[in-house]
Amino acid sequence: MFRFLWLICLLAVILSAGVSAPDARAQTSGGVINAIRIDGNQRIEAETVKSYLSISVGDPFNPAQINKSLKSLFATGLFGDVNMVREGNTLVIQIDENPIINRIAFEGNERISDEVLSDEVELRARVVYTRTKVQNDVARVVKIYRRSGRFAATVDAKIIELPQNRVDLVFEIDEGPSTEIKRINFIGNRRFSDGDLRDVILTKESSLLSFFTSDDTYDPDRLTFDRDLLRTFYLSEGYADFRVVSAVAELTRDRTGFFITFALDEGERYRFGKIVVDSELRDLSVEQLLDEVKSIEGDWYDASLIEDSIQILTDTLGNLGFAFVDIRPRTDRNRESRIIDLRYDITEGPRVFVERINITGNVRTLDKVVRREFRLVEGDAFNAAKYRRSRQRIQNLGFFESVEVTQKSGSAPDKTIIDVEVAETSTGQLTLGAGFSSSDGPLGNVSINERNLLGKGQTLRLAFLVSRRRQQIDLGFTEPYFLDRELSAGVDLFARRADLTDQSNFDEDSQGGVLRFGYALTEEIRHSVRYRAQRSTLNNFDDDVSPFIRQESGSRVTSAIGHSISYDVRNSFFNPTEGFVIRLEQDIAGLLGDAKYFRNKLSGEFHYPITDFFTGSLTGSVGNIFGLFGEDIRIDERFFLGGQSFRGFTSAGIGPRDLRTDDPLGGNTFFVSTAEIGFPIGVVSAVDLRGRLFADMGTLTNVDLNGPGLVDGAKIRASVGVGISYGSPFGPILIDLGIPILKEDYDDTEVVRFSFGTRF
Repeated sequence: MFRFLWLICLLAVILSAGVSAPDARAQTSGGVINAIRIDGNQRIEAETVKSYLSISVGDPFNPAQINKSLKSLFATGLFGDVNMVREGNTLVIQIDENPIINRIAFEGNERISDEVLSDEVELRARVVYTRTKVQNDVARVVKIYRRSGRFAATVDAKIIELPQNRVDLVFEIDEGPSTEIKRINFIGNRRFSDGDLRDVILTKESSLLSFFTSDDTYDPDRLTFDRDLLRTFYLSEGYADFRVVSAVAELTRDRTGFFITFALDEGERYRFGKIVVDSELRDLSVEQLLDEVKSIEGDWYDASLIEDSIQILTDTLGNLGFAFVDIRPRTDRNRESRIIDLRYDITEGPRVFVERINITGNVRTLDKVVRREFRLVEGDAFNAAKYRRSRQRIQNLGFFESVEVTQKSGSAPDKTIIDVEVAETSTGQLTLGAGFSSSDGPLGNVSINERNLLGKGQTLRLAFLVSRRRQQIDLGFTEPYFLDRELSAGVDLFARRADLTDQSNFDEDSQGGVLRFGYALTEEIRHSVRYRAQRSTLNNFDDDVSPFIRQESGSRVTSAIGHSISYDVRNSFFNPTEGFVIRLEQDIAGLLGDAKYFRNKLSGEFHYPITDFFTGSLTGSVGNIFGLFGEDIRIDERFFLGGQSFRGFTSAGIGPRDLRTDDPLGGNTFFVSTAEIGFPIGVVSAVDLRGRLFADMGTLTNVDLNGPGLVDGAKIRASVGVGISYGSPFGPILIDLGIPILKEDYDDTEVVRFSFGTRF
């Protein structure tokens, strides 16, 4: 009975409390706000807090607007807690400010530097601290470590409270052991071996040379990319039904490595069947487009050839004036005969205009240096051919390690935005060159070259050559867009002194300069003009110098006007793998000065991708110089061959010579050609190590001299050899070993030539 009475009393108390307690909504409902008071703010001004509110003095106490203001304050990220209460007709906003980060530190990181981690996290010093941002940054740091193969890494974020509501943020990192790829297996591959497929994918098994690369660590993103690489490879080999069934990474029991297994379904191999081009464009003959198609009936099916054909057709149509085209390949697969018929449907595409071009990643290079290489500007009608050409022109600058040009939708269906993301590379270069010949001994040179001066795209070059017999200094400057026009202007100054007593038994001093201008006639054709003024002196003749050289003693002033024109369709200026370039250079001297001659030189390069890894190159030059008004050509105006221009022979090692003194005399006519095959040396994929096999052939002849001891045979010389180039972190290193196989007894040979340099 007593317990029952106690329960009744307790219930009465609860009911009375419920009746007398004011409703929360009633507290903020009714009446008008006469004042707004901010409590708890230390760093943020009260007016700043009020600016985020949806209500103000004079407004009614509206619960919906108060709730909206509460959300708005939380959304700023400035406050850890916000509470709103009503005191009479005053709205009191109680806030707890988030602290400001004083500094960010990383502890325990040995494998990854502070700089790399700082670039990855979003929080910075003097930024508001929030738990959400810290959690996101912890996840980013963990992701970095997983990409580097450390799946056991853990990251804890700790804060150290400081006065004035500031904190130090410390990321405590336990890197854990490295998790490597122990084994990569393939299931279902009948046509290609495991070893062949391991060469296709980017992920590699751990080996003794793995310290050169991080490709032997497990990365889920890299594994996804490997699936695409396998699919691309099989589609290029005719396996149109190929698919990757699964790609599984299994962690070993001791958590020190992964076993990766790719399950493949190769399918059948197909050939191209009938190939046609169907067009809805008016005044267009499809017959002329068939010659541009790379896929050929009867060949093994290759999806990459279809993509190449679409790009070539788009470029061709763009050059013909069809800027808006849509090319879609249609395939008809016959599984019984394993034939794929292919039709390229060409229709008129929608007109799209460039709304904006965004450029990011250029820290040092000015925006206008990148923007002026674009063949499109804001407001232009989008053109696929100009779009791809713009990307190639930016790459050809040589200022960027990578260039990514992408499109995205604009503010309207007929507008597009072009995003250009670049990663800058070193454009300064310090080069040290050295060689060795059987007669001259060691040779060397030093040059400093900056190709992007102050981020303006200008080139400044300073070169010194110092050796036992030669001293030389060259200074050159080039402005690629003179007066903000597509007109390059440059000046070269030089002073050279050559002690040729061992080679030709005399000294040569020359000083002068060159003024040059260049401009583009078309995208592929470029023309330049130049003026050269030079004073040359031959002196300090040895007693046993060739009489042919002694008779040319004294000084001579050369005033020459020249020009050059080139046709260049290479896919890259610096490392071409496809295309060709032809150059014609001509100089005429005689308007002023003492020298009177006409010089011609024609040169060319042709590059062809033999396979995905081997590139063939053919280069050649032919030149001739002859005197005007009965003048003879002096020794300092003639051509010389050898050294870098003809490997296996030293500089000035071949050509006309005085047998009595063994002095080279140069020649008025020459030709030289080179056949070369370049290929990667696959010791480690991440190391830029390339090899080459080469064969040089040519001759130098025709000199305006006659007398005893002169030998001037036009016989062919040839050499073969091998070379290695290594793109080291300190700069390129090149070594060539050339062996002459056709030479004359009086030629001067050179076996090894090497150079190395560094970039800044």
